[in-house]
Amino acid sequence: MIAIQITGTKNFMNQLLAGDTFDIFLLEEAVISTANTYTIDGHINKEFYPSEEQTPENIPYDFQPWSEIKGMCFDLIKGKHTPLYFKFVFHLKPEHINALLAKEGSSFDLAQLKALVLTVKYDGTKAVLSTGSAYHSFIMSKEPENIWDKAFSRYLSTKEITFEHL
Repeated sequence: MIAIQITGTKNFMNQLLAGDTFDIFLLEEAVISTANTYTIDGHINKEFYPSEEQTPENIPYDFQPWSEIKGMCFDLIKGKHTPLYFKFVFHLKPEHINALLAKEGSSFDLAQLKALVLTVKYDGTKAVLSTGSAYHSFIMSKEPENIWDKAFSRYLSTKEITFEHL
């Protein structure tokens, strides 16, 4: 796990809420505090869809893709005043996890890995991001987490998002 403080907040917010930089993620949860506090549960309610639409092709994830919900989050945040607070909990899309671990030559059993997680918190003055990993059961190996930490720092740099490690 690493913690990163964003030093170029305006660029980061633009890429988070308007760009496609974070479209590689699924949204598990969002809490946005402006004049009101809004909580969004990113779990997809498959029962909402007719049974013929409940296929892995139509609903490939358990969580809503960020690309499909970021506009609503942006609408809640934008305005004359800076938000008091927000928190987003993201999961890297499974296809990106597979590609990342394969690229690094990992032999880790993907069936044990539940998620590679990114938490974004903004307190009204600064944005702090932290990475993490979730497993289906206890494991000794920290290989996926270490690969994720390094890859995420590199990813931010390639997207020209300035930060410092905490």
